[in-house]
Amino acid sequence: MEEFRHCYSRLCRESGAEPQEAVLQKLQELPRGRLDLAAQSLTVDTCRALGKLLQKEALLTELILSDCMLSEEGATLLLQGLCANTIVRFLDLKGNNLQAAGTEALGLLLRQNKSIQSLTLEWNNLGTWEDAFAAFCGALAGNGTLRQLDLRNNQISHKGAEELASALTCNASLQQLDLRWNNIGLLGGRALVNSLPRNRALWRLELAGNNVPGDVLRAVEQAMDRNRERQTTSRENQARTHVLSKEVQHLQEEKSRQFLDLMETIDKQRKEIARSSRASAARVEQLQEALNERHSVINALKAKLQMAEAAQALSEQKAQSLGELLAAAEQEQQSLAQRQAKEHRLEQQEAAERESKLLRDLSAANEKNLLLRNQVDELERKVRSRQEQLFLARQELSSATAELKMRASQAEERLELEKKRSRQSLEDLEQLRAKEVEHVTRHLEESERAMQERVQRLEASRLSLEEELSRVKAAALSERGQAEEELIKAKNQVRLEEQQRLAHLEEKLRLLAQARDEAQSACLQQRQTVADAQARASQLGLQVEGLRRRLEELQQELSHKDQEKVAEVSRVRVELQEQNGRLQAELAAQEALREKVAALERRLKVIASDHREALLDRESENASLREKLRLKEAEIARIREEEVQRASFLQNAVLAYVQGSPLRALSPQK
Repeated sequence: MEEFRHCYSRLCRESGAEPQEAVLQKLQELPRGRLDLAAQSLTVDTCRALGKLLQKEALLTELILSDCMLSEEGATLLLQGLCANTIVRFLDLKGNNLQAAGTEALGLLLRQNKSIQSLTLEWNNLGTWEDAFAAFCGALAGNGTLRQLDLRNNQISHKGAEELASALTCNASLQQLDLRWNNIGLLGGRALVNSLPRNRALWRLELAGNNVPGDVLRAVEQAMDRNRERQTTSRENQARTHVLSKEVQHLQEEKSRQFLDLMETIDKQRKEIARSSRASAARVEQLQEALNERHSVINALKAKLQMAEAAQALSEQKAQSLGELLAAAEQEQQSLAQRQAKEHRLEQQEAAERESKLLRDLSAANEKNLLLRNQVDELERKVRSRQEQLFLARQELSSATAELKMRASQAEERLELEKKRSRQSLEDLEQLRAKEVEHVTRHLEESERAMQERVQRLEASRLSLEEELSRVKAAALSERGQAEEELIKAKNQVRLEEQQRLAHLEEKLRLLAQARDEAQSACLQQRQTVADAQARASQLGLQVEGLRRRLEELQQELSHKDQEKVAEVSRVRVELQEQNGRLQAELAAQEALREKVAALERRLKVIASDHREALLDRESENASLREKLRLKEAEIARIREEEVQRASFLQNAVLAYVQGSPLRALSPQK
C-alpha cells in the first residue's frame, strides 16, 4: 500500500498538481483490499491519477467514493481507469450527482469491465438524462458479472423504467435491484412486471416510494418469490445431480477397477497357461531327446549284436527276446507320447473353455453396467416428472389462493354493508336529537352553561379519541412489525388484538350512546327555556354538526384501519398457507429422493455382493486349476522317474547281457 501511495504522489506531480493531503492520509491508513474515500472532495488531477493507478492495481477489491462531489471530467477519468481493472468487486458512487457524461461512462464501464459484482449509484439523478440512461441500460443488458445494483433516488421516470425492463429481459446475472424513491409510476411498474417472466436470475426488486399500485407490487413480489423458489430448486437439483453423478462416477470407477482386476486375472491365467505349455513342450523335447538317445543306444546294441551273431550263434534267441523287449519299450514310449499329447490337448481345451467363460462373465458385467446406467436415466426422468407434478401443485395452490381472496373480498363487502347500515342508524338518531334541540325554549343561562359543559366534554372526548387513534396507529405499526418478524404467532395475536379493539370500540359506542341519552334527557328538561336562545342554539348546532363530521371521519379512519388489518391478516394467512404447501411439497420430494437413494444403495449392495460371489467363484476356480496343475506336474514327475528307472533297468540288462555273452561262448560245454 505504501507503493500505491508513492505512485499516486508521483502521478500528481507529473501532471503538475500537488497530491491531496486527505487522500494521502487515507492511503496511509488503507486496510488490505479496501479503499475508502467517502466524503472526500476529489479534484480532477486526483481522479486522473487514481484512474491510471486503478488500471494496474491488483490488490483493491472494494472502492468507496460516496459523497466525493466528483465533477463530470473526474468521474469519467475514474470510470475509464476502472474499465481495464479485473480485481475490483464492489464500487460505491453514492451522492456524486453524476450527469450525462458520467452516466455514459458508467455504461462503458458495464460493457468493458468483467469483475464488478456490486454497484451503488444512490442519489445521482441518472434518470434525468434519458439518452444517457438508455445507453446505461443497454450496457446493463449485455453485462454478465453484475449481481447487485442500487439506483435509489435517481429521478427515474416511467421511460427509464421501460429501458430497465428491456435490459432485464436480456440480462441473466443481476440478482438484486433497488429502485426505491424514484418516479416510476404505473406505466413503469407494469413494464417491469412484464419483463420479469423472461428474467429468472433476479430475486430481489425494491419499488417502494414510486407511486406504484398495490397489485403491481404484489405481482412483483410473486415474480420474485417464483425466481427465489426456482433458484432454490435449481440449487437443490444441482446438488442432487452432483451427488448422483458422484455416485455414478464412483460406480463406474469401481466397475472399471473390477474389470481391470478381472483382466489382470485373465492375463495371469493366460501367462500361466503359456508357461505350462512351454514347460510341457520342454518336457516333450526332453523326452524326445531321451528317446533319440535310446534309439542310438539300441542301434549301437543292434550293431554289436550283429557283430556277435557271427561268433555266437547261441545268442540269437536272446537277441530276439531283447528285440521284443525293445519293441515293447518303443510301444510304451509311443503310448506315453500319445497320452501326453492327449493331456496337452485336453489342457488346451480347458484353457479355451476357461477363457470363453471369463469372456462371458465380462460381457455379463458390461450388461449389468448398462442396466445400471438405464436405471440412472430412469431416475432422472422420474425426478423431472416429480418437478412437473410440483409445478402443477403450485398452480393449483395459486388458484386456491385466488378463490380465497375472492371470498375475502365478498366478506369485506358484506362488512361494508353492515357498517353503512350502522352509520345510517346513527345519522337517524342524530337527526332526532337535532329536532329535539330545536324545541328548547327556556332557561337560557342554564342551557348555555349546560351546553358549554357539554361542548367541553365533547372536546375532551374528541381529544381522547385522537389520542386513542394515535395509540391505535402506533399499535397497528408495532403489530405489523411483529407480524413481519413472527409469522407463526401473528394469527393469535391479531385475533386477540382485533377482539380487544372491537370491544374497546363497542365500549366507546356505548359511552357515546349514554352521552346521547343524557343529552336527550337534558333537552327534554330544557324544552321550556329554548325560546329565547334559538340563535345560540343554532350556533351550538353548527358546532355539534362539525363535531359529528369529525366523529364520522374518525370512524371512517378506524374502519379503514380495520380493513387494512383484515387485509393484512388475510395476506399473512395466504402466505402461511403457501409456505405450508411449499414445505409439504418439498418434504414429499425429499422423501421420494430418500427412497430412491435407499433403493439405489440396496441395488448397489446386491450388485457388490454378486460381484463378491463371482470373485470368490473365480478364486475357487483358480485354486482348483492350480491343484490340477500341481497334480499334473506330480504325475509328469512320476512318469519321468518311471522312465528313468526303466531306462536304467534296460541299460543294466543290456550291459549284463553284453558282459555275460562271451563267457558263455568260451565255456567248456560249448
